[in-house]
Amino acid sequence: MQETDTHDTADSPRVEPDGGTLTQAARKHRNTNYLNEEVNLLKPSTPFMRDHLRVVWTSFAIWALIVFGPVTATALAPDAMTATMPILGFPLHYFLIAFGAPTGALILAAVYARQRDKLDEKYGIEHSTTGAGQTKSGQKSDAKAADGGVDQ
Repeated sequence: MQETDTHDTADSPRVEPDGGTLTQAARKHRNTNYLNEEVNLLKPSTPFMRDHLRVVWTSFAIWALIVFGPVTATALAPDAMTATMPILGFPLHYFLIAFGAPTGALILAAVYARQRDKLDEKYGIEHSTTGAGQTKSGQKSDAKAADGGVDQ
């Protein structure tokens, strides 16, 4: 009879006592006491913080390009950027700032939310609740009403 390997690989799921499956990263995340961890934006102390900051800094760099790119291009090449667009009839820099920046910000927000959901899934973070004071598994939650009212 051959023995099976019981060691976890980096992303191998394991069935937990509550019936769910967690990767090794999620198990390590659940065992981390974040109140005792140092928070440093330049040198994150946990894998989750590193992964999340990678998403945040990448999003910030893309946002800076979306917002300041047209302005910088207008300063560097004013003739090309202030020329009237033949189709829409107004300057290119106006179109890029008035339409491109807000549209880019909305797309960036959607991309960030998707990337954050992937991180939450990787590290076993669950945010959803089913009702007042209960989690998905039906257990009583310690959540309190934000306005100081009574939990029903």
